[in-house]
Amino acid sequence: MKKISAVVAIVIIGILVGYLFLWPQDYQIRFNVNTFPGAINQTLKVWNKNLDNPGEIVQGATIEQLRQTLTFGDSTHIYKWRIKRLTDSTSRVIVNIKDMDHSLMNKIKVPFMDTDFEKRSRKTVLDFSELLTQHIDRFKVTIVGESEVPTTYAAYVTIKTTQHKKAAGMMDNLPLLSNAMLEHGVEPNGPPLIEVLDWNMKTDSVTYNFCFPIVRSEKLPIHPEIKYKRVFSKKALKAIYNGNYITSDRAWYALLHYAKKNNIEVDRKPVEIFYNNPNTGGDEVNWKAEIFMPIKETHE
Repeated sequence: MKKISAVVAIVIIGILVGYLFLWPQDYQIRFNVNTFPGAINQTLKVWNKNLDNPGEIVQGATIEQLRQTLTFGDSTHIYKWRIKRLTDSTSRVIVNIKDMDHSLMNKIKVPFMDTDFEKRSRKTVLDFSELLTQHIDRFKVTIVGESEVPTTYAAYVTIKTTQHKKAAGMMDNLPLLSNAMLEHGVEPNGPPLIEVLDWNMKTDSVTYNFCFPIVRSEKLPIHPEIKYKRVFSKKALKAIYNGNYITSDRAWYALLHYAKKNNIEVDRKPVEIFYNNPNTGGDEVNWKAEIFMPIKETHE
């Protein structure tokens, strides 16, 4: 019996030492949400940027891993966000939280009382969860499957910005393109579109051509910022996006998942065609864009 008691005591001491000094977080929060990891990743970054006291947020090796540093008074809290896809339309978010200045005391108190640290952590995660739920209700992505990017001739400008400011870059340059074509009697030939030239998923930066489709003519204006090209047809995976064009990149992540799930190799240079003019108003939930993710060509 003494040997058994000694073994039990050693095990209990080992567990306590591990919990107090080796366990990586002071507190963990989990919740499920009806959307996919890319939408969670981007919403989390926007939410962090709009906090009264924004923290530093760093993406890990994948979009499913993020490390956020928040300051509350004299304490620095580390939020390690892990996103796990459950189904095509649901995900689980796991948040491991640690107070870098009071970690040991938190671990002692947490099992026995509802501490201010726990209350603050729950409120912070709940604030994000509520914003995420509101965002999910304002957009929709419908996967169509294999299709083709339509061909067109277009006037275009090249823009480099962040994913979140992609739509702003379009709106800033639309008057330049449309007015120049109108002044020279060039006939428009379809809705505006963008073709992404480079997408850095680590830094959320994009370089893209903002294209204004036109009927090719001899009256094309010469302008230092405007160029002309043909957008060629290519095989692609297609999705329909409904919602504010600021967040149309949500469809990019949905298409990447569809491609991975179906073993389709794609080129991460999406093409978007926009069918609504945000300046005319209307409920953004009804705005429509066609999103294409080009399929890589195979050479046999």
